[in-house]
Parts: sequence; structure tokens; C-alpha cells
Amino acid sequence: MTRTTRWTVNCSILFTELPLLERPAAARAAGFEAVEFWWPFPTAAPGAAEVDRFVRAVEDAGVQLTGLNLAAGDMPAGERGLASWPGRETEFRDSIDIAAAVGKRLGTRVFNALYGNRVEGVDPRDQDDLATANLGRAAALLEGTVVLEPLSGPQPYPLRTAADALAVADRVGAPNVALLADLYHLTVNGEDVAAVIREHATRIGHVQIADAPGRHEPGTGEIPFDAHLAALHDTGYDGWIGLEYAPTTTTDSAFDWLEQK
Repeated sequence: MTRTTRWTVNCSILFTELPLLERPAAARAAGFEAVEFWWPFPTAAPGAAEVDRFVRAVEDAGVQLTGLNLAAGDMPAGERGLASWPGRETEFRDSIDIAAAVGKRLGTRVFNALYGNRVEGVDPRDQDDLATANLGRAAALLEGTVVLEPLSGPQPYPLRTAADALAVADRVGAPNVALLADLYHLTVNGEDVAAVIREHATRIGHVQIADAPGRHEPGTGEIPFDAHLAALHDTGYDGWIGLEYAPTTTTDSAFDWLEQK
């Protein structure tokens, strides 16, 4: 596994004891060459100076930005994306433009567009139509792959399985819309992860990992990562594996499990 696995550190959930702009350098100091982020700005349309500071932090750290989420709303409050949220089209589209600019400057090729919770009083079919249009726009403007992520947690979020996400990708109909296979979320939602890998490997655009239960580092739970990652490699997946977990230890020890691989 170690010879062929390319790790990228999610700096929105790791190194959180540091200010956001210091985290790429911390990841590099820990031995990683790549990072990914959830939406790293407090608004969907940050100013040019704010975007410049983020880009410089990644460049100065000497790491590659392999993945970037689009604006997803107020995540701490339970919001999980804007793609399907009526009335917030401008926010979503502004974040596409910002992500496209950041991607061009840093060579980012994977963009996670969280679908958005169901909104009380809104017909789900109308939300799905809006998401189809918004995601089509994202796929057209972003140079790379737009990934759709099944999530555990808030029940109003409608994409729970790989099939849910792929059905949305089919509606969008763009070749660069794919599945984000977060092995933690899929496991918690009761998916047969081995079957997802076996049946949908060619449609996986990105992979993230955390153990379950708990969403902590591999080895703290029950997910058979060696088997799943070997299966991914056997199917030809050669993309990055995002480390997206909350460590149970200090940051200094958060990656000790990798030394055993």
C-alpha cells in the first residue's frame, strides 16, 4: 500500500490548533506534499487580497492543493452545501468563480460540491432541478473533476449512498462529475464499501478516509483500510487519498499509524 498510495492532508479538520493559513506549512513539516481544504473563506465571495493570502500560504509551504470544496454555507450550524438551495444561487456561483481562479493558480483538479440539505417547504424536485443546473455550471467552469459526496450526519442531506450521488451525476450528464468515496461516511451509512469499489471504481473521482466509529485516524475503529485501498489500487484508482479525520492524539502523533504501513 505504501508504495502506491498518495496521501493528501485535509487541513480543515487536521492542524486545527493553528490558524488556517499556517496549516499548509505544518502539513509540509509533517512530511506531506499535498493538502486539501473545505471552503477556506468566511464568505462565498472573498476579496482578492484574501484569496491571494490563501494561495500564497499554499505556495510558500511548497505543497500541492489537490482538492477544494466549494462554499457550503454555515457548516457548524449544520448546513451542508448550496448546490440545491433556492435563493442561494449567487453564493454557489460566486464560489465556483473563486475556486476556478484558485485552481488555475495552484493546479487543483478536484472540487467538492456539497449538495445541500433539503429545505423545509421546498419541493425536493425543484431542489434537484436547481442542483442539476448549478452542478452543470460547475462542471463547465472548473478545470478538473467535480465530485459529489454522500454524507452521514444531518438527515436533511439527501445523498446518503454512492447510488444517490451517481444518480445526480447522471442527471447532470457531464463527464467530469464523479463520486467522492469517503470511506467513513459510506461505512457509517451502512454501505457495502467493498461492493462500491468493485462496482463503481471507474466513477470515483476522489477518496477520503477516517475510521468508524468516531471519525478518527485509521486503526481506532473497524474499517479494513488495507483491504479497501488495495481494492482501489487493483481497479486502477491512482488518485490522492485524503486524510480527513479528527485525531485522538496530539497533532505530533496524528500520523503515527502511517509508520506501520
